[in-house]
Amino acid sequence: MPLKQFTLSRNERLKSRKQIDLLFRQGTHLNIFPLRVSYIASSEAREEPLQFGVGVSGRWFKKAVDRNRVKRLVRESWRVQKNGLKKILLEKQMNMIVFIVYTGRELPEHDQIRESTARVIENLCSIANEDTQANI
Repeated sequence: MPLKQFTLSRNERLKSRKQIDLLFRQGTHLNIFPLRVSYIASSEAREEPLQFGVGVSGRWFKKAVDRNRVKRLVRESWRVQKNGLKKILLEKQMNMIVFIVYTGRELPEHDQIRESTARVIENLCSIANEDTQANI
């Protein structure tokens, strides 16, 4: 049963074009090289408190094989590390939509992506805590 917590279920994946467009138009951005993170935090009720998407530029990675590898690395790193953020969002009764764009120009190593994703999740956790402090 403990392996169930390290999944990236269908409901947790960001697939709606409307939500992605809204995220890029109205969301907040932060850069943690080689990742650019766009997110929207809200308190409206939703079935899944944390939704996630990832993208890689075709400009720097011409081959789909390379783009898919980078996306796979980012998804894997997110899947393993997201539980702390999800727990905070559940406690605070918040929702967050996150989209990560890989901005590097070279194929990354797994360790580099893991460290960057860890920093992203730390920042998002602190943002979730700040938002609830501001609402009180």
